[in-house]
Amino acid sequence: MIDREFNFTEGELLLINKPYQWTSFDVVGKIRNSLKPLKLKVGHAGTLDPLATGLLIICTGKLTKQIDTFQAQEKEYTGTMVLGATTPSYDMETVVDQEFAIDNLTEEAIYAATAPFTGDIQQYPPAHSAVKVNGERLYVKARRGEETEARLRFVSVPEFEITRIDLPEVDFRIVCSKGTYIRSLVSDFGKHLNNGAYLSKLTRTRSGEFSLTNALEVADLVAFLKNKKEIENISAPIGV
Repeated sequence: MIDREFNFTEGELLLINKPYQWTSFDVVGKIRNSLKPLKLKVGHAGTLDPLATGLLIICTGKLTKQIDTFQAQEKEYTGTMVLGATTPSYDMETVVDQEFAIDNLTEEAIYAATAPFTGDIQQYPPAHSAVKVNGERLYVKARRGEETEARLRFVSVPEFEITRIDLPEVDFRIVCSKGTYIRSLVSDFGKHLNNGAYLSKLTRTRSGEFSLTNALEVADLVAFLKNKKEIENISAPIGV
């Protein structure tokens, strides 16, 4: 139940729970279409992969000028990795290409493996990512079968906690800086164990001071806006 007024023209910050298999642009498009006939800028602060869920910050109107500020904030995620296998995309977007025995993996080794990935670390973005190299997205090149060397990046991971081990699955919680690729971290985690790993589930639970617990469902927001338009029969900014 949504019980508040909005001023989308002046600017609204919307906390949205991104659905599974939706792109971040899908969410932006759905909200923008729901605000028609208003012609407003709508954007998101921090992309989530289609297979990830959780907190997506959406800005409208004049507040879109602050997207970079919101995007730069620290993020928190929970997720699940699968040990004993790898995929080209480091997640479930692509099929398993290598398998490894996990009989020799101990809980002690798995817990200890978080240490090298805590603090200031270096990582390469996944080949299947939206990072641009020579003006083209890496995932476009990857889908053509081209190999491209991405640029090494420095990121910060203040917290990396293993919360459940039920091999081959391992649950985790991570607090990290802007630009951290959890898929890459999971892949590197598997390599550190002389094994393989890919990401099977990921949820963003926090971005800066904003929490997933306060997020709206896309369907609820769209239904609210449609109902408000029908009741008020307006074409002016909603809530103004």
